[in-house]
Amino acid sequence: MHADGSDHDLLAPGATLERMATGASWSEGPLWLPDARVLRWSDIHGDRILEVDESGSMREHRVGVEYTNGRALGLGGVVQCSHGRRAIELEQGGEVRVLVDRFGDRRLNSPNDLAVHPDGSVWFTDPPYGIEKPEEGHPGREEYDGRYVFRWSEADGIRAVVTDMARPNGIAFSPDLGTLYVTESAKEDETPAPNSIRAYRIEGEGADARALEGRQLFAMDAGTPDGIAVDVEGRIWSSSGDGVHVISPTGERVAHVPVPETVANLCFGDDGWLWIAATTSIYRIRTATTGA
Repeated sequence: MHADGSDHDLLAPGATLERMATGASWSEGPLWLPDARVLRWSDIHGDRILEVDESGSMREHRVGVEYTNGRALGLGGVVQCSHGRRAIELEQGGEVRVLVDRFGDRRLNSPNDLAVHPDGSVWFTDPPYGIEKPEEGHPGREEYDGRYVFRWSEADGIRAVVTDMARPNGIAFSPDLGTLYVTESAKEDETPAPNSIRAYRIEGEGADARALEGRQLFAMDAGTPDGIAVDVEGRIWSSSGDGVHVISPTGERVAHVPVPETVANLCFGDDGWLWIAATTSIYRIRTATTGA
């Protein structure tokens, strides 16, 4: 039995949940920066980016950031979603530039989360939260009449790869890059399968890559699945209303890590640490695995 009361073997022996920082209003978009040895995340409602180190020392990285959300390392810097700019942007060397903010001649909704493929393309979700909620962006309208998952690259431009979801949210690849996982945070009246994790088979490479045969992998019974992370064994670690749920690649729940605040997102750091962005705080717990 682990210190969190669980009987699974996915946590390191004696692992306990540690609160590393607090004082945010809605914590999102965690990313471990191995060179700087800090966890970077967004306080979306506070419109700022924060960092905390392994000792628990917290600082503001930037303020007035246009409601950034999900982020990942790639393209020589940090690629991140911006609700306010309705864009995917790159922070590199202290400068921030927009990579893409339109689908054809129409503005994106409010990019929410992303995953960077080894081929350099950025796959991202585009629900409307930043144009619906004043505390998460700026009021606006949906211009392309959809809420898609997109693939963008400098060479190939932007292309919709998933078009059958109501509110695509968190996103991650399987370790072999053969499956795309996307969380559905739809309302009850928007889709037959709200609060679920969907899986898509990826076929083709580069500009020819397609996400096919979408199916419900797991129906979350503990609130909304938001951000997700995948470990080296292909298990999906999902946020929820009561902590972190671990789902096997075949769709079975294999573990639950309780967290005292609603979890929005999570990421793996070094040495098996799982970093958890939960409402006002950042937590971490030592796992017996590593990120994919």
